[in-house]
Amino acid sequence: PIPIYGSLDITSTPYDADVTIDGKSYGKTPLTVEQLLEGKHNVILSKDGMLSESISVVVEADKTATASATLKVKPVQQPVQQQPVQQATPSSNASSSSTKTFTVKGVSFNMIFVEGGTFTMGATSEQGSEADSDEQPAHQVTLSSYYIGETEVTQALWKAVMGSKPFKFKGGNSPVENVSWDDCITFISKLNSLTKEKFRLPTEAEWEFAARGGNKSLGYKYSGNNTLSNVAWYKENCNYSFPVKTKSSNELGIFDMSGNVWEWCQDRYGNYSSSSQTNPTGASLGSLRVFRGGGWHSDSASCRVADRYGNAPGNRHDDLGLRLALSIY
Repeated sequence: PIPIYGSLDITSTPYDADVTIDGKSYGKTPLTVEQLLEGKHNVILSKDGMLSESISVVVEADKTATASATLKVKPVQQPVQQQPVQQATPSSNASSSSTKTFTVKGVSFNMIFVEGGTFTMGATSEQGSEADSDEQPAHQVTLSSYYIGETEVTQALWKAVMGSKPFKFKGGNSPVENVSWDDCITFISKLNSLTKEKFRLPTEAEWEFAARGGNKSLGYKYSGNNTLSNVAWYKENCNYSFPVKTKSSNELGIFDMSGNVWEWCQDRYGNYSSSSQTNPTGASLGSLRVFRGGGWHSDSASCRVADRYGNAPGNRHDDLGLRLALSIY
């Protein structure tokens, strides 16, 4: 008999979990197992300090199945409370936790809280001589608090919402690419119907503030470091997009805001103003939409936190994806 194979994409939250399939160790998440025999398999995900998860998955011939789980922290034995505990009074921002986790059809993703603040947007001094004319003038921007995606939207989440696979590079935990701005708006609309939330694309100002590290910014040229290879997949170290969260995060714990894939923003592309602004939403007129962050075949200059481009909303590229944002109401 000739063996019949399929493949399996395995992801977890948090990532870097040990993967065992039918009793055999295969490595750590995110992971794609090629040439897995057709049929039913038992997948176990485990990580120190967390409860293991067992998943039953069926692999079909010449198809890619997916398996995903959110691992829970092992409960800690609490001592018996001898005295009644006085309940704390909630603070004014008690509803704004540092991370929110959402799950859609078995696929989980995290949104990171970005505390509002004031920053200088555009061609600041650390951007150096590589700063382009459209990054000028540098200007003061004040933002309200919001949430932004810990990672770029993954292929696993896109497929859970849309059912379609427009991607050039395959892998459940790899970022979405080859999607237009219009595609992203359709995806977000369907995601909101499933979650009853109000996800959206980040504004260009929200994107840059988060990339710079928000109020925790250390003034880096790239998102999270002055050495680009520490935080980014770009033309000097790869030939395609990589799974998210495989490079270091920035000051807020956000990944891949430099490199991997460019990210669509909500705004129309236009010139900056020198005046101070509060919660700006970009140009009021124009046919192009902003995209930010650099991609897997970008040079280092394009991966800077201030670098910006405009593109027609119907265009697609194999290094252009998206990251979600969520307002605090």
